[in-house]
Amino acid sequence: PYVPDGLPLIGPMPGVPNAFEACVFTFGIAQAGGAGKVLAEWITEGQTEWDMWSCDPRRYTDYTDRDYCIEKGMEVYGNEYAMHFPWHEWPAGRDRKLSPVHDRVKELGGVMGAYNGWERANWFAHPGDDTSEASTFTWNREGPWSPRIREECEAVRDGCGVLDLPGFTRLCVKGAGADAWLRGFVTGGLPKVGRMNLVYVADSRGRIVTEFSCLRLAEDDFVLITAATAQWHDGDLVRGSVPEGVSVTETTTKRDALLVAGPKSRELLSGLTDADLSMGWLTHQHCTFAGQKAFLVRVSFTGELGWEVHAENAAIPAIYQAILAAGAKPFGMYALNSLRIEKGYRAWKGDLSTDYTLLEGGLERFVKFDKPQDFTGKAALLA
Repeated sequence: PYVPDGLPLIGPMPGVPNAFEACVFTFGIAQAGGAGKVLAEWITEGQTEWDMWSCDPRRYTDYTDRDYCIEKGMEVYGNEYAMHFPWHEWPAGRDRKLSPVHDRVKELGGVMGAYNGWERANWFAHPGDDTSEASTFTWNREGPWSPRIREECEAVRDGCGVLDLPGFTRLCVKGAGADAWLRGFVTGGLPKVGRMNLVYVADSRGRIVTEFSCLRLAEDDFVLITAATAQWHDGDLVRGSVPEGVSVTETTTKRDALLVAGPKSRELLSGLTDADLSMGWLTHQHCTFAGQKAFLVRVSFTGELGWEVHAENAAIPAIYQAILAAGAKPFGMYALNSLRIEKGYRAWKGDLSTDYTLLEGGLERFVKFDKPQDFTGKAALLA
């Protein structure tokens, strides 16, 4: 048997407390020693010596139905010894999850990539650019995408760009005691009502388990936003920790997000929304945007001036078209990665993993040692 990436499933079974998996070993006994070690650690300690996300069963979510698994299993088996080039997107099992503006993004030249089943634009091609699969069979840094990524980065740096970002995992945590629980769950402090900040969860060794954007709507009403690929991992983590009386509701598939960024973004948005665009960094507000109800968050993963525009799926096409019509240039994930790396922003599992403590990861400002709550990992970080 083969899973869609050819790696085994080792670790907690999604959604089932105290159940673990160790299966789909394509090389059988050759992987037995390491698999036995980490599985024993999962069962006895609830954590592993090494970061095991690449084999974690929760790396896949509900898009992996029977048809998808057959398509990808055949593809993986047929390319067992093929080169895995850095720019190549494997074609089987695509278009599993689509944003409300997927077709429009492709019309604009979007060359798509799969992110936990969600299709996002990696870059935007011009007419005549080679977007064939064969063009990505290379180890070279340069390719048809190179000048386009440069143009997209420059547009965000000098003007205004827009990126469709479907798939953000959204967990709404609400109820009496939500504030008290969160204060002991994360390593740092919590935002005031109307604000947001990054919060981190550590394991008993002080190592980085996950990262959330924490938005506070009311005293005991929060929205935790995390990576698309962390949907089942972080969902299990939160649902398995909340006390009685605190509810967790997921709205991941009901809403979409657009990232509008660049030094001219405030000017561009001023003609599209009734939001107060003078509100500072890490604030959020409900607003009307291009005639639609939206939720505006003053944050940007690009490192430039920017906002995230969150809205119900049905509202996104009108909002996206209005932003484009106002002059924003569409940009993709490759440009976003370049911009966030230049700024020094870290990405979950790419940079932040259980191989490192929060202090080793340069995240000491997100650890509040003087708070009364004895959060997981505090003793190890103080040692």
